[in-house]
Parts: sequence; structure tokens; C-alpha cells
Amino acid sequence: MPLVAGVDSSTQSCKIVVRDAETGALIRQGRAAHPPGTEIDPGHWWSAFEQAVAAAGGLDDIDALSVGAQQHGMVCLDEDGRSVRPALLWNDTRSAAAAEQLVAELGGAQAWADAVGVVPVAAITVTKLRWLADHEPASADRTAGVCLPHDWLTWKLSGADGLDTLVTDRGDASGTGYYSTASDSYRPDLLELAFGARRPVLPRVAAPNESTGVAEIFAPGAILGAGTGDNAAAALALDARDGDVIVSIGTSGVVSAVSSAVVDDASGEVAAFADATGRQLPLLCTLNGAPVLDAVAGLLGVDHDRFAELALNSTSDGLVLVPYLSGERTPNRPGAAGALHGLRLTNTTPGHLARAAVEGLLCGLADGIDRLRDQGVRTERVLLVGGGARSRAVRALAPAIFGMPVAVPEPGEYVADGAARQAAWALSGTTAPPEWPRPAAAEFTAEPAPHIRERYAAVRDLTEH
Repeated sequence: MPLVAGVDSSTQSCKIVVRDAETGALIRQGRAAHPPGTEIDPGHWWSAFEQAVAAAGGLDDIDALSVGAQQHGMVCLDEDGRSVRPALLWNDTRSAAAAEQLVAELGGAQAWADAVGVVPVAAITVTKLRWLADHEPASADRTAGVCLPHDWLTWKLSGADGLDTLVTDRGDASGTGYYSTASDSYRPDLLELAFGARRPVLPRVAAPNESTGVAEIFAPGAILGAGTGDNAAAALALDARDGDVIVSIGTSGVVSAVSSAVVDDASGEVAAFADATGRQLPLLCTLNGAPVLDAVAGLLGVDHDRFAELALNSTSDGLVLVPYLSGERTPNRPGAAGALHGLRLTNTTPGHLARAAVEGLLCGLADGIDRLRDQGVRTERVLLVGGGARSRAVRALAPAIFGMPVAVPEPGEYVADGAARQAAWALSGTTAPPEWPRPAAAEFTAEPAPHIRERYAAVRDLTEH
């Protein structure tokens, strides 16, 4: 029985699953935590990977492995392959001003949309390179190669030390701001624009089903898949199809859809990302996901079960929570704060606030679904995943606010599972991914409630930028 492993190196932790390559059946799994923060020494990713391998019972018996990881993280390496500085993660907003500069220097948002399908915001790698060039020029000068978190982990597993052996895939490369999914190629001119005319080595972009080498560490001889970004990996695990919209409520909120459409959104809200199969994955991301629910539950002094009960047994009665508690990326307001609107003597109970929190979170994500539609993407059903999808209140209210059926797959490690399916694909050498069973899902429906979204839209833009 051939076995494959999938890795999810996320913002918060490293998860590993080992699955049967032919059936997708779960054999074992393990996980380990990452340190908090918006920058991290990549060595911590490796330490967490080691701990997760041990928790999963080792990888000596696997035949192939792929890595999925958080997107956009800037990993700078010197000529000897050592980290120049801690990696800046996607949720580090210090490059917000650099993003504005880059947009202006190329001639505006439409110029970026035309060039790479991505208008720079603080999350995107290209802006972090500009920040480094401006604020730490000595570190920029030492940078001989730039890669992403999944690229770095795959490279480490291969045991290689030369920068010319770095490899990535379309899915992750498409989130850098210097790779075009329309032409399937890097834009070195944009890299130079951001990095002060420096041109470090970039990872080779592998085909989705390619075997990129073999592991020398932890799983000697196992085939290495190309790996991919977390959102593309999750879409592969969910077997998302045309018309499915994936809404993930984790640390952030993510709205994406597998599609043949190459988007060109000058607003910068919808990014022209690629998936892990050779198609497109138009995507937008908010900075505010499940932590909004955590924060309001903490404010009320209740656990999540009681929070959901409060929300479901009340209405918001005109109370609106704009959930920009961590600034915001979509819309692009890195300095924004959250706000409550419509407070009256009649709607100041814990139930009203709990309901408003759930509605506000979902309205922000529903705005994202509208943006996909504006770009010609089919949106017929929502696949709701992530930690926030475990909330009874979120599941119950989502179909009314989204205005379409919602399927909630059983909780799982979908990024790691997608990486495992990619590993099985590389092992098989076939032209299409292996047919693994689609995750079982609970279906939720409700009458659309446009008045909730209308009330949210009336105050959303009053929030301080």
C-alpha cells in the first residue's frame, strides 16, 4: 500500500497527514505549534515540522510528500542558503506604504492588474521586498534568493543547498506580485522595481503533477511534489468544481473559486491567483476571520457554544458590527478599526451583540462573493471551512446572508490533505489528480436576508480608514 504525506505549514502551526495514495484513507497525523507574530525565523518552521513528524509516527514508510503553506511570506536567503532575516508573513502590514508606492510607480492599479492580475497590498510579497530595500538595505544587498514558506520547506527536505534547486508552483507563485497567471511566467522587471534593481534567484515553477526530486531528510527516497499555497491545497482537497465558492474562516477570511476565468480587477480586491491543477483560483482575503468571534465571545465572558446560543436566540435589531478588528485587506484599509453602529437602549444585550458579530463577519465575506461575481466567476454554492465554520451560529446564518446553499464539510486538515493528494498525483504520474472521495458535508439552506447586508453596507464605509 503506497503512502503519501501532506504538510500544512500555516501561520499558527504545522500539520502532517499520512494517507493511502490510492484511496485517500487517513492513516495517521501529527501537529506542532508555530510561535506567534507577523515575522518568524524559518528555523521555527523546521523545528515545528520535526515535532509534527514525530507526533505523526515518522515518515520513513512514505512514498511521496508535498508541502502546502501560508502564502506571501518573504523568505530571503544569502548565497549560502542561510536566512538573511526573519521571514515577513502575509499578515505583517508594515509594507502598506510600500504597496502604495509600487502601485503609483507602475502607473496605477490597472497597470498592475494588467501585468500580473494582482494589485499590491501589504500582504503581497512584492511589497515586503520594497520595504526591505527601503528600511534594511544591507539585508537586501545580502539577499541572493527569495522564496515562499512552502518553497523553503520543500528545499530543506530535498537536502539541497544551492539556490538554483529552489522550486515552487503556479498556485503559490501567483501570490507574489511578480508572477503572471495569464502568461504563466515571472515578471523580473517588477521584481527589480520593488527590490531596487536587485534580481535575486527565484524558484523554478514546476508543473502541478511534477515530481520535483526526492526527499533526503525524514523520508529518504520519497518523491517530492511541487507543493503549493494553502488556499490552492485546500481547493484540491475539497475537489472544488466550477460554481463552488470556498469560504474559509480561519485567522483570516478567504473567498475563492476554482475557475477558468483569468480575472483583471483594478480595485485589487480579487487577485488572479492560480490553483494546484493548472486552472485559476480568483481569490480575495480579509484580515478578520474567526478571531472576531473569539474577541466578542471573550468580551461577553462566554464560551463558543454559549456565544452561538446567544446569537441564534436573538436578532441584531439594527445593531451592526463592522469587523475590522485587525485593520483590513479587503477593502484595503490597513489602518482601520472595528466599529459598532446603531446602538439603542433596546439592542444592548449580549444576544444582540453576539448576533451582530456573526452577521458582520458574514457580510464582509458576502461582499467578497459579490466581487467574484463581478469578475465573471460562477457562484452557485458555498463550501464553508475553517475554524469559524464550527460555529452553529455561523452555519445557520451563512446561507441567508450569502443568498445561496452552504455545504459544510466535516472538519479536517484540508491544506495538508490537498498537499497529500498532490503528492499522490506526483507519485502516479497521471494527467489528473487521483480520485479520492469528496469530503462528507452537511447542507444548510435558508431564505436570503438582503436587509442584513443592506444595513451593513449603509455603515461599512463610515469606518475610519
